[in-house]
Amino acid sequence: MTKKKLMIAGAVGAALAVAAAGGAAWAHHAFAAEFDGKAPVLLRGKVTRVEWINPHAWVHMAAVNKDGTTTAWMVEGGTPNTLMRSGITKASLPPGTEIIVRGYQSKDKLCRPACKANGRDVTFPDGKKLFMGSSGTGAPQDGSDPTEKK
Repeated sequence: MTKKKLMIAGAVGAALAVAAAGGAAWAHHAFAAEFDGKAPVLLRGKVTRVEWINPHAWVHMAAVNKDGTTTAWMVEGGTPNTLMRSGITKASLPPGTEIIVRGYQSKDKLCRPACKANGRDVTFPDGKKLFMGSSGTGAPQDGSDPTEKK
């Protein structure tokens, strides 16, 4: 093969790899694949555990129902890096911390082993409210995401 053909083949291979990776990333991060933009939730309760993992952090909480019972919820946030940039760290969510989360419930609504939601913002006991979602994922433009164009 000539040097020119090798360069063209390399460029085509690189372009295909980028396209394939981009498609996979978009498919993974699509809000509408798992969550229902027409099913908002407002959860009040205590943090039970935090999974500070990629591609999305998960905040587990015991949300208090109107009758005083609790329901286990798994709230998906952005990547750990995204959360840290917005001011949320693993240390700011120790078990027992009372929080309020606004978000959207998963489409399946089965709540087994826990209910799932995509968190848009979290309010801490001191009143501080921070964005906890992923940007550009197709979630409703509800004013939570500071990068949304108005």
